[in-house]
Amino acid sequence: MVREKDVCWEYAEKLDGNKVKCKFCQRVLNGGISRLKHHLSRFPSKGVNPCSKVRDDVTDRVRNIIASKEEVKETSSVKKQKVSEVISPGSHSATKALIPLETGSPIGKMFPTSNPMTPSSINNQENAERSIALFFFENKLNFCVARSSSYQLMIDAVAKCGPGFTGPSAEILKTTWLERIKSEVGLQSKDVEKEWATTGCTIIADTWTDYKSKAIINFLVSSPSRIFFHKSVDASAYFRNTKWLADLFDSVIQEFGPENVVQIIMDSSFNYTGVGNHIVQNYGTIFVSPCASQCLNLILEEFTKVDWISRCILQAQTISKLIYNNASLLDLMKKYNGGQELIRTGATKSVSTFLSLQSMLKLRTRLKHMFHSPEYASNTSYANKSQSLSCIAIAEDNDFWGTVEECVAISEPFLKVLREVSEGKPTVGSIYELMTRAKESIRTYYIMDENKCKTFLDIVDKKWRDQLHSPLHAAAAFLNPSIQYNPEIKFLSSIKEDFYNVLEKLLPVPDMRRDITNQIYTFTKAHGMFGCSLAKEARNTVAPWLWWEQYGDSAPGLQRVAIRILSQVCSTFSFQRQWSTFRQIHSEKKNKIDREILNDLVYINYNLKLNRQMNAKSLEVDLLQSDDIDMTSEWVEENETASPTQWLDRFGPALDGNDLNTRQFGSSIFGANDPIFGL
Repeated sequence: MVREKDVCWEYAEKLDGNKVKCKFCQRVLNGGISRLKHHLSRFPSKGVNPCSKVRDDVTDRVRNIIASKEEVKETSSVKKQKVSEVISPGSHSATKALIPLETGSPIGKMFPTSNPMTPSSINNQENAERSIALFFFENKLNFCVARSSSYQLMIDAVAKCGPGFTGPSAEILKTTWLERIKSEVGLQSKDVEKEWATTGCTIIADTWTDYKSKAIINFLVSSPSRIFFHKSVDASAYFRNTKWLADLFDSVIQEFGPENVVQIIMDSSFNYTGVGNHIVQNYGTIFVSPCASQCLNLILEEFTKVDWISRCILQAQTISKLIYNNASLLDLMKKYNGGQELIRTGATKSVSTFLSLQSMLKLRTRLKHMFHSPEYASNTSYANKSQSLSCIAIAEDNDFWGTVEECVAISEPFLKVLREVSEGKPTVGSIYELMTRAKESIRTYYIMDENKCKTFLDIVDKKWRDQLHSPLHAAAAFLNPSIQYNPEIKFLSSIKEDFYNVLEKLLPVPDMRRDITNQIYTFTKAHGMFGCSLAKEARNTVAPWLWWEQYGDSAPGLQRVAIRILSQVCSTFSFQRQWSTFRQIHSEKKNKIDREILNDLVYINYNLKLNRQMNAKSLEVDLLQSDDIDMTSEWVEENETASPTQWLDRFGPALDGNDLNTRQFGSSIFGANDPIFGL
C-alpha cells in the first residue's frame, strides 16, 4: 500500500529486500523510498549520494515533499492547511487540479479537478499559470514563446475582459484575424513606401540553402524607417540558372519601382557576377553590393583557422564539453558563475566561438574557484577522471588564458563592426571607417609583433578587396560629415575617385550635374549652411542622411544624392532562420488555399519579428547572440554522430527554457516536419 500512496515511486523501481533503483541514474539504494527521496533531492544526507541525472523539476518536487513532512512534524496542528501549499504545482500525481477542465478532453481526464484549499489570490495565480503551462505542453509550444513581447500583452488583454471571455475559434483566427492583421502590417509598409521618393530603398536578397537540393530566397526591403519582409521564393530548381535569376530580380525591382531602388544586397550564394552584371547593365542607377555581415563572418572564420587560435578553441571546448555534459557539474558551474552561462550561442559558428571565448575569459576566476571547490572534489561522477584533470590543467594554464585574451582582443573590433551593420539601420556611410578602425586595432595590439599583425591584416584585406569593397561604400564615406570634417581621417583622398564614379552613375544626364562641382566644394569647405553652428554640432550626433536633410540646402543637387546614398543599409538583417516554415510554404503537397494562408502567416510572423528586433536595439540587446545555448554545437556535443535527442537525456534540468536552444528542442522533440499552424 505504501507503493500506491507515495508519489515518488514513479521515479523508482522496487527491488527485493527493501531496495529501490533510481530510474534516472540506475543506482540501487538500500532503505526504501525515504532514501530515494534524499537521493533525488540532492540534499546533503547521511550516506546518500545525490543523483547526478535527476531533472531539476523532479528535485524541486521532492524537496517540497520532504519540506512538507518536516513542517508537519513541527506544526501538526496546521497540517491540513499547509499540505496543498508546499507541494509543487508540477506534481500532478500528488495534487488535484486547481481549475475546472472539460472532462471529455484528454487533459481533463489526465488532470481531474477538485476544490482547492488555498487562499483565493494564490489560487487564481496558480490556476492561471497552470492553465498556460498545460496549453504550452498540449500544443507543443517552444518555451521561448513566453519571452515574446506579445505574450504578456495577450494575457493583459484577456484579463481586462474578465470572467467568461471566449477566445476566437480556429476558423475566425485563420480568416477574419489573419486578414485583419495582414492588412495592418501592409498599411505600415505603405506608410514607409512614401519616404522612398526621397531616401530610396535597398532590396535585400537573403539566400537560405541546405547545401543539398533546397534554395530559398527571401526578399526584404529596407529604408531609414524600418525593414520589411516582402516575399519568399523557392529557387531550388533554378539556383544556378543566371537567366532565371535575372528574370526573378527584374520582377522584384519592378514591384518596388526601379526609380526607388538604390542598391541590391546579395550574398555569395548567388551566381553573383552574372546576376550582378545583368542588374548593372539594365538599371543604370542601381548598385549591386555584397553583404557586409557575411564578409565579416568570413573574416572571423578565417581567424579561427590560424593554428594557435584553433588549438586555443579546442582547449576551451574541452572545458565546456565536460561541464555541459554533466547535469550536476552544470548546476555547480552556474552556482559559481552567479547563474551565468559559460558559453554563448551566436548568429554563426565563428561568432559563437569568439563570444564563448570572451565569456570564458570574464568568468575565468570563478571557473578556477569551481574546479578547486570541495563540491567539485567530492563528486565522484567527474572528479579525478582524466577529462576532469585535463580541464583543471587547462584552467590553471596562464599561457592558455593569455591566448584567450589575444583571441578576444583581435576578434572584438570585428564583432563590434558586425553588431553595427546587423542592426538594420543605415550604416553604408560608416562601414569604411568602422573597418579602418578595426584594422587599426590590430596594428595597435601587435605593434611589437609584425608577423602576427601581417597575418590578420592580410586576411582582412583579402576579404575586403575580394568581397566587401563597394564604390557605394566609398561614396557614402565621403559624404558622411563625421568623416569628411574629421582631420584624423586619412583615407578621403583614396576614395574620392569612387565618389565621382558614383555621382556619374546617379546623375547620368549633364543637366543633372549642373553646378555639382561648386556644390561639392561648398560641402567639403563647410560653406553656407554646412558651416553653421548647429550643423557642426550635429556632425557626430545625427544620422548622416538626416544631417544632409537638415543642413544640405546650400548644395541641393548634392543633397538629393547624399540622402539617397546615406539612407541605405550595407548588410542583411540578423534574423533566426526557420527552415521548417519556409519548406512548408514551398511544399508541392499543399493545396492553393493552404499555401496562401501559410504565405500570409509567414508574412505577418516575419515582419512582427523584424519589428521586435528593431525595437530591441533600444533595450541594449546583443543581436549577435541568442538567449539559448545550442546544445548540439561543438562547444557542447561530444559525439559528432549522436542522435538528435541524445543530449536531452543529459540535460533534463534545462527544461526550464533557460538553457535549451529551443530551435533544436522543437525539431528533436516535435519533429522537423510537424505542420506549422496546423496546415
